[in-house]
Amino acid sequence: MAVAIDIKRLMRGIEVGGPQTSDFDLNPNAERFSASQLRTAGVLVSFIERPTGLNLILTKRASHLKHHPGQIAFPGGRMDEGDPDVIATALREAHEEIGLTADNVEVLGQLPPHETVSQYSMVPILGRIRDDFDAICEVGEVAELFEVPADVVLDPDNFRIEQRMWRGTMRAYYTVPYGPYYIWGATARVLRGLAERVSQ
Repeated sequence: MAVAIDIKRLMRGIEVGGPQTSDFDLNPNAERFSASQLRTAGVLVSFIERPTGLNLILTKRASHLKHHPGQIAFPGGRMDEGDPDVIATALREAHEEIGLTADNVEVLGQLPPHETVSQYSMVPILGRIRDDFDAICEVGEVAELFEVPADVVLDPDNFRIEQRMWRGTMRAYYTVPYGPYYIWGATARVLRGLAERVSQ
């Protein structure tokens, strides 16, 4: 049986360490980018405490976006020149995308950068949302915000590997479905890595 996930276990998961993840983990023969080709991005992996336990905040991207339209994602985006660090990037993007203010987030730590097929070095920033907030989705980027129990998406047993054709090649990827939401790709890979850490 999976362990119950709380803030203390999340903190231990950050401290215990683990390998860097990427969209290429299940596709070792795929052509990869050089480090100089990757653009830095920050995403906020944020949790809020509910009466039923800890929940993770996720978004569904707008269907018209150029990259990853309609996919499930963490709030976040590319690092701007004015951002002092990648933590500031993740917090700024979360405010712009879902109306979550930086002062309402306790930053717990970060995971190693995750290399994406869209040519980003994406740094997951883990945070605890201090108080409930009125979500305001940026309609140009976010179609929906929803919550998922941490016990579901941080249980390694809930993940499975699927395949699909992508740019002429069969690619494998992690999924962790929840209700009507199909969580896959980079989001699922980051969560799988975190799940492995917190289950130790």
